[in-house]
This record gives sequence, C-alpha cells and structure tokens, in this order.
Amino acid sequence: QAELVESGGGSVQAGGSLRLSCAVSGFPQRCLAWFRQAPGKEREGVAVSCTDGSILDYAASVKGRFAMARDSGKNTASLQMNDLKSEDSAMYYCAGSNLVRSRLPYLSPSRYTTWGQGTQVTVSS
Repeated sequence: QAELVESGGGSVQAGGSLRLSCAVSGFPQRCLAWFRQAPGKEREGVAVSCTDGSILDYAASVKGRFAMARDSGKNTASLQMNDLKSEDSAMYYCAGSNLVRSRLPYLSPSRYTTWGQGTQVTVSS
C-alpha cells in the first residue's frame, strides 16, 4: 500500500508560477502522474513520469509550460508550472500506478490505483 501527499498549491496571478510536490510513502510507484479537476469538469491528465525512463508525457494544454520531475532517492515528484493561465485553476492530484502491461493511456485516470487528497491551484486573471 502506498500513500501520496500533495503540497504546494495556492493562488497566483496569470503568468505566474507554482511548484507542486508529491511525497510517496509505502510501496514504490512505477508511474506517477499529475491530474487536475475543475468544478463541473472531468479529471484531466496533466503529466506522467515512469521510473524506467521510457515515459515522460504531458497534456497538450500544458506542454512547454509545465515540467514534471522525479527524485527516486527521496521518493517524490514535482510539477513546475510556469506561465499559469486562469484555465489552469483546478484541484491537482498526484496518482500512482504499478501497471506494466496495459492498453490504457498513461494519462488516463483509469490506469491509476493510488491517489492523493489533492491541492488547490487558483489562477486569477
């Protein structure tokens, strides 16, 4: 069993930056991903990184602005968010998965079995 705890959310003006962190305790997770969900919208995959180095991917809406990193030694993941826009406002979740063979896309919520409680990001224009 693993536990994921997010931190680093907050309020920022458009064009600003925030850095989210995800601390993993318990069973290591092969893939860690960031998702977000705004009120009334579906949960959206933002970024994913898998420890074998073969997977590092981003949603089209954040490419070039967000960067995900993992520190295997500290068992943490981060999401650096730059040039934030009002449409980036949402609850952000860290999720983990140890699936090896699956046809589910890496940014599909269905692939992930372990979730954090979320951290709120609010971007004002």
